Amino acid sequence: MTQEVIKIRGGQTLSGTVHNHGAKNSAVAIIPATLLAEDKVTVEGLPQISDVDTLVSLLGDLNIHTHLDGTTLDVDPTEIENAPLPNNKVQSLRASYYMMGAMLGRFKKCVIGLPGGCPLGPRPIDQHIKGFKALGAVVDESSETSMKIEADQLVGANIFLDMVSVGATINIMLAAVRAKGQTVIENAAKEPEVVDVAAFLSSLGANIKDAGTSTIKITGVEHLHGSRHQVIPDRIEAGTYMCIAAACAEEMTIDHIIPKHVEPLTVKLKELGVDVDMHEDSVTIRRQLPYDSVNIKTLVYPGFATDLQQPITPLLFLSEGISLVTDTIYPARFKHVEELQNMGADISADQGTATIKPSTLHGASVYASDLRAGACLIVAALLAEGVTTIYNVKHIYRGYTQIVETLKRLGADIWTEEV
Repeated sequence: MTQEVIKIRGGQTLSGTVHNHGAKNSAVAIIPATLLAEDKVTVEGLPQISDVDTLVSLLGDLNIHTHLDGTTLDVDPTEIENAPLPNNKVQSLRASYYMMGAMLGRFKKCVIGLPGGCPLGPRPIDQHIKGFKALGAVVDESSETSMKIEADQLVGANIFLDMVSVGATINIMLAAVRAKGQTVIENAAKEPEVVDVAAFLSSLGANIKDAGTSTIKITGVEHLHGSRHQVIPDRIEAGTYMCIAAACAEEMTIDHIIPKHVEPLTVKLKELGVDVDMHEDSVTIRRQLPYDSVNIKTLVYPGFATDLQQPITPLLFLSEGISLVTDTIYPARFKHVEELQNMGADISADQGTATIKPSTLHGASVYASDLRAGACLIVAALLAEGVTTIYNVKHIYRGYTQIVETLKRLGADIWTEEV
């Protein structure tokens, strides 16, 4: 069986402009949320990634009529039917769990395959289930392949999340928008994507207050109408290109960004010694070697994003001292370390912290274990001497729109092959 690989001959100097796309982590929640509407919905500014295609096809399995044209999705849910959702699609991405909250909100019941996605260590959905139960749902987990959730009636409740979780915050919001009475989510996630999903639901007629704070209040409504919504820019895609620019670019501009959303990364890049010039909705970056060493600790928003700890790591090989990267969100998220070692990197990981020393990287055959590890390997390959072959690139295509073409346009020596 053949598979596509990405090949990169490192050492090229990049320059040019990158157009940042819509936020993946908003899109994968907003697409399931469209099924809550009783009229036609248009979502604009979607990224052109495989996760979007998978979720759109899941809507089709519920007899929802969809039309995806580039970055714009038209959804007509007027002939929607509740149906069990096929396991093979659901397993291909973790965000399919948003179908649970949306279907529970719309139908008061759903049968759905257990979610898949990137293997980042334990990421249980117990907080989602806790929220559904608090709203009055009964959850049947007796099957090894699927989950059945149903309620006679959803009734607002006070729900305190044991840990800050973007997924649980959004999923409970989806289930609660049509529940009877008020739901209060405490210790809620404050990420921009949570605010974006709340804005979309509000455009349908939902009553949601204080999204973006640690306490979100939702008063249930009986009906949700159609709307048109523009997805916010992707802070993780923007951040990845900012790291690529700092590694390889004479001068690179990333446009269509919200500066506040990438601020934790901007601060670290400046600490490294990168020349960062922030504008109203774009950023220009110039490489200035060598860099200083820095310590990075991932935290929930507005802290440093866990999704950017892997893409920034190759930059730290260009610094003059020892850097530490600690992931407090997913302490097991260091599968890229072994691949970087294969490229000659002086890096080790222990108990949620990577220790990174100045290194010269060499081309090698490496394996993308997950989406952001794949992004890390692309940055590393752009820096390395010789040719790097990246396997398992399906993960990379789940989160980055046309990344190979974009890098080629910026001056990278990059291509794909079937092997």
